[in-house]
Amino acid sequence: MDTVKIAVIGLGYVGLPLARLFSTKYETVGFDMNKARVDALMAGHDATLEVSDELLQSAIVNGFKCTADIEDIRDCNFYVVAVPTPVDPNHNPDLTPLYGASTTVGKVISKGDIVVYESTVYPGVTEDECIPVVEKVSGLKFNIDFFAGYSPERINPGDKLHTVEKIKKVTSGSTLEIGKKVNEVYASVIAAGTHLAPTMKVAEAAKVIENSQRDINIAFVNELSKIFTRMGIDTQDVLEAASTKWNFLPFKPGLVGGHCIGVDPYYLAQCAQSYSYNPEIILAGRRMNDGMGEYVASQVVKLMLRKGIQVLDSNILILGFTFKENCPDVRNTKVIDIYKFLKEYNLNITVYDPWANLNAVKHEYGIEVINELPKEKFDAIVLAVAHQKFSGIDIKELSKTQSVVFDVKGFLPKDSVDGRL
Repeated sequence: MDTVKIAVIGLGYVGLPLARLFSTKYETVGFDMNKARVDALMAGHDATLEVSDELLQSAIVNGFKCTADIEDIRDCNFYVVAVPTPVDPNHNPDLTPLYGASTTVGKVISKGDIVVYESTVYPGVTEDECIPVVEKVSGLKFNIDFFAGYSPERINPGDKLHTVEKIKKVTSGSTLEIGKKVNEVYASVIAAGTHLAPTMKVAEAAKVIENSQRDINIAFVNELSKIFTRMGIDTQDVLEAASTKWNFLPFKPGLVGGHCIGVDPYYLAQCAQSYSYNPEIILAGRRMNDGMGEYVASQVVKLMLRKGIQVLDSNILILGFTFKENCPDVRNTKVIDIYKFLKEYNLNITVYDPWANLNAVKHEYGIEVINELPKEKFDAIVLAVAHQKFSGIDIKELSKTQSVVFDVKGFLPKDSVDGRL
């Protein structure tokens, strides 16, 4: 493979920034089955806002192409799979997108080609689940006719500081020689450098524990928040004091959603269970974090009752709906849990989020969200997401004479809220 021609399959939050970066050095084609998404990208706009219009349009001018036509990637020789890896309603890993992408690769891969997976999985998925699909569809033999690699994505949606080229990349290959080749391709565009793992399973395991570690640490401070609230101690004050120690880990309580931290631990847990090991800490952390939406809702209602505010048919404003701040991504947002549990009290709920795609929210969750700040006053206000755009909001202007303000993120001034995690 003297001349590298890259195809990136899946043009979402992970695939598009990577494809755009590869296009600065290699002939690159981005492939996605969503034709509307492809058309929007070729028109020069990324709805996820991960790649600026300026960068995207410049890449297109310089030869970068996005397509929904599989024939356009047939002559590539370095395939990168960057599709989502969600869980089903029972928290079991859903590998359907990976099977679909592997089928696509199998239809176009040729002798000598390499396919690299970036999707987060548990150790062994690349070799045991994905590669057999490629073999079956292509008729080629793994590590004889074609080769593989695994390089876990490290995209942080909405983060304009730690962009793809500025985050060190783990790489690996199905053979020692292929590992070096995969590493060479990535190292040529990743300014932060690369780390070549000895095997694909090591690289897969490294990725899945990164987010599991964060999940467990956040679960710990979420539990602390519950304890300190009962004791009448402000958790944020405690964390600020503890953070003065040089090796204290500065995690904060909150909702844990999105497509990584709130999902990846389930992949690791299922893998452990397949080896007859029941992971206690990992699943305990998941249970704690998955219950925070209900906890927030219950705290808001308690505060309302203490103030003598009529809960039934009261008006509630939730500020923010995306899974994290300054980002339009609503996948697996845990704000919906706050909404659902508050709704059980027969409240009138307004959700305001200037970042969220209204149609995406309606399609995914079946609720209405507004992009414009409402004019009326509310019995309770819940700040659920710390969008920078919320920093200029006058909470008092949105509050009735007797109202409750609950801050999930520790974003508002302490003296302006009635409760916070």
